[in-house]
Amino acid sequence: MILDTKALSAVADGELRALEEFARAWRVATPVIVLGEYRYGIALSRRRNEYERWLADALAICEVLEVGDATSSYAEVRLELRRAGTPIPTNDIWIAALYRQHSMPILSRDEHFDLVDGVGRVGW
Repeated sequence: MILDTKALSAVADGELRALEEFARAWRVATPVIVLGEYRYGIALSRRRNEYERWLADALAICEVLEVGDATSSYAEVRLELRRAGTPIPTNDIWIAALYRQHSMPILSRDEHFDLVDGVGRVGW
């Protein structure tokens, strides 16, 4: 299961339904894009030290998905969305491309992932 930024935050904050979905996954991954967004949020948080410790522990069990040549399906995803007239945020296009690369569902509240053909989104 790929965690988007909202899912990573929900798990960190102990949101029960997000934790339940997280616990069901046999493989958990976090895109490097999500780590950048999450670390930016941590830098602005009053609970910075707590979240940094939590993230270090989480990264011990989560695979980090890097963007590489195989992730260049980003272009296809973006073109499909543009042609359909349904753009989504750029970072989420990268996450959708990582879905296509790894065939792992995305844990997310963002329904715009449903606009990307073939993406399996798990909500909570």
